[in-house]
Amino acid sequence: MEVSYDPLRATAALENGIFPAGCPSRTVLDHVTSKWGVLVLLALSEREHRWSELRRRADGISEKMLAQTLKTLEQDGLVHRQSQPVIPPRVDYSLTDSGQEVAALLVPLATWAFENAEKILGNRN
Repeated sequence: MEVSYDPLRATAALENGIFPAGCPSRTVLDHVTSKWGVLVLLALSEREHRWSELRRRADGISEKMLAQTLKTLEQDGLVHRQSQPVIPPRVDYSLTDSGQEVAALLVPLATWAFENAEKILGNRN
């Protein structure tokens, strides 16, 4: 999926949208850019994952936080949960079209953070 970026539309959204306290976009931004939300979306941008695979990919996440994050992202329509009728039970997680769109925007940000983390954190005193 290709994501287009329109600077004029983005500027209008920033000027008119996300700054008021009651704006729903702030809730969406909170969910997408949460500590674990970003990592889950990035992991699922690679491919579909099972619960245990996501837990390993997002090193350090607790079961409770993974469950909450997946539930929130599923309710937001970004993650799809597919229960498999097998024993033992199996659940697969993947991105919806909206999830793929937002993940495509997060990948460059995560790449930038990875490439610049040492320089930025090295500037701290």
